[in-house]
Amino acid sequence: MKLDTSPVTQHIFRDHCFYLKRDDQLHQHFSGNKARKFMRLLQDDYAGIDTLIGYGSIQANSLYSLAALCKIKKWKLEFYVQRIPQWLKDNPRGNYRGALELGANIIECDSAFSEGIHPADYIRDVRQPEVNCLVIPEGGRSYLSEEGIKGLASELLTWTRYRPNQKFAIALPSGTGTTAFYLHKHLKRHEIPVLTCACVGGNEYLHSQWQELGGKDFPTVLSANYKHHFGKLYESEFRIWQKLEKITNVEFDLLYDPYMWNCLLPWMDENPDINVLYVHQGGILGNETMLPRYLRKFDVQPA
Repeated sequence: MKLDTSPVTQHIFRDHCFYLKRDDQLHQHFSGNKARKFMRLLQDDYAGIDTLIGYGSIQANSLYSLAALCKIKKWKLEFYVQRIPQWLKDNPRGNYRGALELGANIIECDSAFSEGIHPADYIRDVRQPEVNCLVIPEGGRSYLSEEGIKGLASELLTWTRYRPNQKFAIALPSGTGTTAFYLHKHLKRHEIPVLTCACVGGNEYLHSQWQELGGKDFPTVLSANYKHHFGKLYESEFRIWQKLEKITNVEFDLLYDPYMWNCLLPWMDENPDINVLYVHQGGILGNETMLPRYLRKFDVQPA
């Protein structure tokens, strides 16, 4: 299975023309930045491996993507989380539901003998993976991610070379920042800047993630004019998400993309001569849980 060459579409938003790299269309189940990060896992042989072990949030995009990957590879997936709320067990939604349907074994670390233990420590000290197991860091923050993201950088570069008289900047939001980091590494020498924002933590958190990947030179980190807390609901972010979908006819992720657009639009105002090529990160299944939260909190209806 070949996961590349996703299309690029052109749009206008808030009087700005921008281009959209549609990585959400790579594969029905295996798409977005996680498809790029996990592409090497999909394509390489890994003889003797039959179990993939991951960890993170119960609604992590990586949970669903790893479940899809294991379905394709005919591997077992063990995904460790701190705990699963009872209401979610009773009514599975979002990435949790999708991963269960793909056969994932989702395991709570909190128990009578291991309360409060971090999933990474649980895997190391309690699970103790055997030689047939492959452990993937949270969010795919690993050197294994570079190959697939390098391929994405190559596609972006090829596309821009057909437009030699235009200047481009690549834009995408960051969780661990792995995709932005490796895009910057492979596009810097071509003088194509990478713009991102720190969705999960602050700028210091993002820089620490990049340093753990061995980086010393980083993408440009944009910020909005308000303090952003990961997972908190902001009406301005919901409104910009609604307007983006209405104007582009493309659904974006509700957790990451709206904050990135609130950071990006002022930059676009200040740099009208540079065309933004925005990389769609996938993650749409997560909207299944985010959208009802927004509708309840602000008593609004989707556009």
